[in-house]
Amino acid sequence: MGEKSMPVLVGVGQVTEREFDVDSSSVLDLMEQAAYKAVEDAGISRASLAGLDSLVIVKSFRESTRNSPEVLANRIGATDATQWLMPNGGNGPQYLVNRFSEAIANGESQFVLFAGAEAMATARKIVKATGEQPPWQEVATCDPSYLVEDVELSTAHEQQHGLWLAPGFYAMSENARRHQLGHSVEEHQLGLGELFTRFTEVAAKSSHAWYPVQRSAAEIATATVNNRYVAWPYTKYMNAMNQINQSAALLLTSVEQARKLGISDDKFIYLHGCSDTKEKSILGRQNYYSSEAMRVMAEQVFANNSASGSLGIDDMQHIDFYSCFPSAVAMARDTFGMSVDDPRQLTITGGLPFHGGAGNNYVMNSIAAMVEKVREDRGSYGLVTANGGYFSKHAAGIYSTNPVEGDWSRTDPASYQKVLDDVPDTPSTESPNGEATIETYTVLYGRDNQPQQGVVIGRLGELGDPKAERFVAMVDDESDVLEEMTQEDMIGSSGLASRGDKLNKFILK
Repeated sequence: MGEKSMPVLVGVGQVTEREFDVDSSSVLDLMEQAAYKAVEDAGISRASLAGLDSLVIVKSFRESTRNSPEVLANRIGATDATQWLMPNGGNGPQYLVNRFSEAIANGESQFVLFAGAEAMATARKIVKATGEQPPWQEVATCDPSYLVEDVELSTAHEQQHGLWLAPGFYAMSENARRHQLGHSVEEHQLGLGELFTRFTEVAAKSSHAWYPVQRSAAEIATATVNNRYVAWPYTKYMNAMNQINQSAALLLTSVEQARKLGISDDKFIYLHGCSDTKEKSILGRQNYYSSEAMRVMAEQVFANNSASGSLGIDDMQHIDFYSCFPSAVAMARDTFGMSVDDPRQLTITGGLPFHGGAGNNYVMNSIAAMVEKVREDRGSYGLVTANGGYFSKHAAGIYSTNPVEGDWSRTDPASYQKVLDDVPDTPSTESPNGEATIETYTVLYGRDNQPQQGVVIGRLGELGDPKAERFVAMVDDESDVLEEMTQEDMIGSSGLASRGDKLNKFILK
């Protein structure tokens, strides 16, 4: 294979625009700035971007213009590049590095730019000031082409019952973990604060963090006027922050092409292992306190590249676990076999609640930060994980300045995805009726920090019965009932499930 087909990251760029007004940067402005920062980091001219053969944009939560890949290509002079849009999912940036590293290794690509951004802080300010949407549309000749199919990550039935809300789903996962671990409500809540206080330590030292503020465990874990519950047990400080102005961009090429461009070898970052997996549908999963897709991802990232066969989690000096909510971090830590008291930081950015997360593009920032980290600590290894949807899609990558020995290779993810797909789905029903048991749950809160509604995933029958049908339902009860659900463990509690006019209902006995 040699230098011609050895993939390397050579340039990274990040932008955080904390000071903003109605005339501040648009989404495309931020991406353009990040792309030029990546060029500057690589030590090449902006004119070099004309040689890109592929340009991929990670989709914003609300696309600001008709065809963002085409607009960015026009702005940076990369009109000859094949242009793609990556659909929703926080796994996207790492998936792109994995997929296009393989394309370079196979001789299908030579020089690629990835970019993504959100400007939701400015957008909200514009809407509030003018009552109009941001005037960010730019001329395009056609609609964008998706690199992979853009599919919903939850069903219409699940969405009707609140499972399109990420805080609600991850809070339900958190409660399932708490029950499985045998923790009391109070003990587990403080543990969440202790987990994320270390994230604020990193954010406080970061020039790119949206909230460079260190907070105590109690401050994060305790619900207050300024730190209300969003979905119990998650307070505001435990939730991903996407109301930000942030962007990131990466340049990927081959060693041979990098040298042709005049890029110094000390910029080269090698991908020493990668993996991509998909989880079953929300109601089809085995349980909510672990993820089989994450387990296989963690296993395969150390096995799916000839270079990473001798590496393990103990060799990772730097780690950035996807951190939309505490359950995502804790589940990754446990899945990778790390102890709760492992001294290594689990983030290099400060994480989505404190660094901020540009929607689907946060991992572009964490990869850029990891590139900078391993360049500073030459010879070290860094692990980045990514998660899209509701533990729906997973990706991981291992980064180092150490060259890959031998040929670069990537095992087809379909070969190990089959193991996950072949496991039968848990049976479920959209019209439950009868005696039921709570499998997990959460309580959704309003901005007044008052409980508004309970969401339950349960089984018709006993939890231990593999044939018991699973369902999702709402608890529309008095506030004292919802309050009680936040004060004690309700998993395993019995009640009655029924189909209402529009929504399933669950009544506690």
